Amino acid sequence: MPSIVKNLKTLACCLSLLLSVLIVSPLVVNAAQDSGSTGLEGRISAPAPTTAATISFPRSGTVVTDSVITVTGLCPSGTIIKIFKNNVFAGSAQCIRGSFSVQIDLFSGQNDLIVRVYDDLDQAGPDSAVVTVNYNSPNNNVAARVSLTSNFAKRGANPNETLIWPLAISGGDGPYAISVDWGDGSTPSIISLQFAGNFNISHVYAQPGVYTVIVRAVDKNGSVAFLQLVGVANGASGQDSAKGGVTQNNNTKNTKIIWWPLVGIIPLMLLAFWFGKRHQLFVLKKRIDQL
Repeated sequence: MPSIVKNLKTLACCLSLLLSVLIVSPLVVNAAQDSGSTGLEGRISAPAPTTAATISFPRSGTVVTDSVITVTGLCPSGTIIKIFKNNVFAGSAQCIRGSFSVQIDLFSGQNDLIVRVYDDLDQAGPDSAVVTVNYNSPNNNVAARVSLTSNFAKRGANPNETLIWPLAISGGDGPYAISVDWGDGSTPSIISLQFAGNFNISHVYAQPGVYTVIVRAVDKNGSVAFLQLVGVANGASGQDSAKGGVTQNNNTKNTKIIWWPLVGIIPLMLLAFWFGKRHQLFVLKKRIDQL
């Protein structure tokens, strides 16, 4: 009997400690607001793409007299492709149903084209085979050629928020006229620049989705530059069209405090304290009997 009471006293001490922890720091879990379920969250990493894109058109060795051409080919679905001409970024597009189409402008003379695929984490896959295209420019003055470039092949913002895209223009003679088709059916933006250099374009998308952005530049002599990009309006989208679409889980989180463990612990503590008190009385009585 004394050993049983002693064990109950030890249990009471443990339960007291547990109760104090629960009172100071109640159990808290994160739950999805929509379903009420609990879980862990985090960004899951994935391996970079392993399948290269291929250029179907133009064929290697093609000679053209127009500075702007359309490059088409095959690619892993769901990726973004970037085209480089002589190792200079020339344009980007979303891979839709296993294929891509991008309009680019060319340097005078030889242009070595490659296509590189990127996933949503901007991890690069292998390069395509090199396709060489020769552009016979009617004007061999390289300085007269206008060039558009950007450090961003893809850029996004939330719907109804302003998307700002830095670009740069070089070559040719100012003033320049810049036209931007944002791919959502809105009226193209028109910008006038007096001098070459860095500038920004901006737009507000009303609906979520992935859009093809076409930027054209013309200088005072009629020299043309062309740049195709991928604009993203973040959010849930059910689209599967030429615009593409993105899906984003916008579930918010709330906090739940779990008090139910106390319902079972409190009665056990009361019982343990009662046995502990009886044990103390038993010890005192035994000592008195020994006197």
